[in-house]
Amino acid sequence: MTNKRKNVREAAMDLLEAIEKNQSYSNLLLNSTIEKNKLSPIDTGLLTELTYGTLQRKMALDYFLKPFIKNSKKTESWVHQLLRITLYQMVYLDKIPDRAAIYEAVEIAKKRGHKGIAGMVNGVLRSIQREGLPSLDEVSDPIERLSIETSHPEWLVKRWASQFGYERTREMCEINLTAPLQTARVNLTKTTVRECIEDLDEEGFQIEKSPIIPEAIRALKGNIALSKAYKKGLLTIQDESSMLVSYALNANKNERILDACAAPGGKSTHIAENMELTGVVYSLDLHEHKVKLINSNASRLGLGNIKTMVMDSRKAGEHLEKESFDRVLLDAPCSGLGVMRRKPDMKYTKKEQDIYQLSTIQQNLLEAVSHLVKKGGILVYSTCTVDKDENENTVSKFLQEHPEFELDVTMKERMPEAIQPLVTDGYLQIFPQDFGSDGFFIACLRKKV
Repeated sequence: MTNKRKNVREAAMDLLEAIEKNQSYSNLLLNSTIEKNKLSPIDTGLLTELTYGTLQRKMALDYFLKPFIKNSKKTESWVHQLLRITLYQMVYLDKIPDRAAIYEAVEIAKKRGHKGIAGMVNGVLRSIQREGLPSLDEVSDPIERLSIETSHPEWLVKRWASQFGYERTREMCEINLTAPLQTARVNLTKTTVRECIEDLDEEGFQIEKSPIIPEAIRALKGNIALSKAYKKGLLTIQDESSMLVSYALNANKNERILDACAAPGGKSTHIAENMELTGVVYSLDLHEHKVKLINSNASRLGLGNIKTMVMDSRKAGEHLEKESFDRVLLDAPCSGLGVMRRKPDMKYTKKEQDIYQLSTIQQNLLEAVSHLVKKGGILVYSTCTVDKDENENTVSKFLQEHPEFELDVTMKERMPEAIQPLVTDGYLQIFPQDFGSDGFFIACLRKKV
């Protein structure tokens, strides 16, 4: 077993090295490592925990390590990763005894480096074990301390604190360190929620009904994307926040709907299911491989009322008829600051500048698709971020320039009961701490008649 475990730690070290060097997506690299090494479920669990956990807490781990590493500039980066992974196990994982974690680290250091490196790794870890972690109380500025403690860049903590206050920022940073639950939407054109849960229970999954969204379920044990129920098209993996878009849009039977940035198709398929396979949902995406993804999801779910197109939505007005859609959804490209629990590496690669650039793209997209909405029709704007510049400010700027649109205050009534208190004047901002889902924003606009 020791040998196998050691490979898992070494694989985690290599993964973290690759993520940092190439700024690659952790989820993609993790999946390919699991497939390539044909890891058992237990080893997959440990690899995921070590990779994501170490990434999630990188800044705190570096703060703790700093006083113990004599010459950090000369320390090779794989050695840094090895120290981070081991310290992560010592501080945050109860199941692995310190001595076992240190022993494994020294063995990897011997194999990868030489006696000197192994001695240094052993020395650093034993010193921490002996002397304990340096205290964060020495950091007097509350923003800086929260930044280190929860491993969020200081610019981001400062920005959130100014937009939402310190307390809400602290709650958000803390929940971002936890793993999200896997949630799914039951395909009501094929089954009921109760039957779907029974099917999954029979397969050995542990499932509960979502307390927030009537057609949603939560997986407490097992990856339901590997279930027979998933293959049969009885469900779609989707976050609960993202399911609320369909409630905001409120499509009726036989309508013409446009989903302007649709891949991988979670919202398009939800809308198509709600229309009970009538009408048509035009699903656009810029990339051909992503459009294929929408098609394969639609066919797995048995939805014949989705029509896909490879198209830049900023040019949609040149290809589609003006005012020809009852409802238009723009789930805009955004900074993704609401989904950090799923993509922890994102914290360290995003820059404040990115937000302003994205805001411009969002404005252009809103401008382009607004002409396609019929008079009296609905335009829903959504993002998986919590930043005001990409959310309220983008929408209010659009409304200033487009007096033919107004906020649709009736959106509140259409939302599931648990969500209604979070809606203000046609706006809905969900924080990850609200009910454990992704951070998400929805605005509902109506084109005046």
